[in-house]
Amino acid sequence: MLANIIVFDVGSTYTKACAFSLTDGEFHFLGRGQSPTTLEDISAGASRAEAAIRAQGVEILPDAARYSSCSAAGGLRMVALGYMPRVTAKAAKEVAMTAGARVMQVVSADEPLEFRRQVLLEINPDIILLSGGTDGGDEACVLENVDMICALKSRATVIVACNKYAQRECARRFKEAGVDFVRVPNIMPTIHELNVKPAREAIHEQFIKQITKAVGLPQFRDQLTDRTVVPTPGAVLLASELLAKGTYEEDGIGSLILIDLGGATTDIHSALPELEDLTIEERGLVINNEKQFSYRTVEGNLGLRVSATGIPEAVGPKAVVRAMDEDFDVTPQEVLDYTEMLEEHTDHVPQNEKEACLDRALAQCAIQVALRRHAGSYLAETDTVMGVLAGTAVGRDLRGVRRVLCVGGIFVHMDEKKTRAMVARCFADPGISLLPPEDPEILLDKDYLLYAMGVLGRHYPDEALRFLKGYVARQEREQ
Repeated sequence: MLANIIVFDVGSTYTKACAFSLTDGEFHFLGRGQSPTTLEDISAGASRAEAAIRAQGVEILPDAARYSSCSAAGGLRMVALGYMPRVTAKAAKEVAMTAGARVMQVVSADEPLEFRRQVLLEINPDIILLSGGTDGGDEACVLENVDMICALKSRATVIVACNKYAQRECARRFKEAGVDFVRVPNIMPTIHELNVKPAREAIHEQFIKQITKAVGLPQFRDQLTDRTVVPTPGAVLLASELLAKGTYEEDGIGSLILIDLGGATTDIHSALPELEDLTIEERGLVINNEKQFSYRTVEGNLGLRVSATGIPEAVGPKAVVRAMDEDFDVTPQEVLDYTEMLEEHTDHVPQNEKEACLDRALAQCAIQVALRRHAGSYLAETDTVMGVLAGTAVGRDLRGVRRVLCVGGIFVHMDEKKTRAMVARCFADPGISLLPPEDPEILLDKDYLLYAMGVLGRHYPDEALRFLKGYVARQEREQ
């Protein structure tokens, strides 16, 4: 077949490309290629990735549509300023989840003004999310934070997402001080409602501005059918949400867990479409992330290369040894030495089965920790008006999830049977965690296509969903 769609992913190290044919409403995957990213000219690396696809015998039409995601610039540093600590933290995480931002600090009105000031000076964020006050609620804290930002002459872009009745005065003061800002609707208009999409889109725009400036993307973007370059983590999450929830025309497959295991972080994302049917009373008086359709947690100190030493620090080197699926008589000190070497040589590829086994053990430990931090748990005791209740379930409830989708280099390049078994072991003993009680179905993104479907789902949602469902169905048949 002839390829009429190409989707790129521009990373810090490699630029990937996937070729598709879209005919009669159906996507057909034709091939993928990659090339080292050329920061001085992104187009050069993209062209080489396309050439790698052509070398596989795939013909790309001259007028093929081209789209892209990008992670080359890393995430924008974001500080969230708000009123109530728990509410601000929850809202900030929801806003940043797919927008290309990293929440570095969440600061509430409970913290002294001088502390807030020091946070901004030390972090020097790219974005300040200014939240606080439901519509018609508190204004004093917001304006206090505005004056502090103005006095600091912050270079950050302020996303004004607070009480709508305070926004006009916020804008006036920022204009007078020459502070860059963007106004969006309140992210929490009522205490039981989140409205994060406008703020997320505003952060996404800032992400695009940064990567354009940082790695010279203007010429590359001019060659794209859609100049909107999607943050790569966001593209992956959009694909998982599409697969779980479906569209108006196509049903999704239902709730799922996404494990995104990288060199620097271990991200867990769960999409639970059934939660969208909850009433306000069932959600609770104060909105919480645990009852949102889509929820993501990021373990920034657990990764297989950049953050490798964080894994034995979190679980202990003996736990890594116990997680190995083959006996190589590895000592705890060897685990520590190996992870230190990985952080020094982040491009290291396992040279033998012993190192591959160590990588799987490190991955298993990272995933286990990340899953238990993402999921809720049973409490030993809970004080209520009726007395103390044992075994109360609190937090994100994943007990009904039956599918786990795995993304990351280890799932692309390592032995499929062994990596599936490794992931399955992460769910073998849930303990008090609200994880699936039975062995879930393990799905691997072996062809690294999830990011592409997330990008294409913005333009061809029904077609992308059908492709993803077929992708999943083929794996289910093969297991």
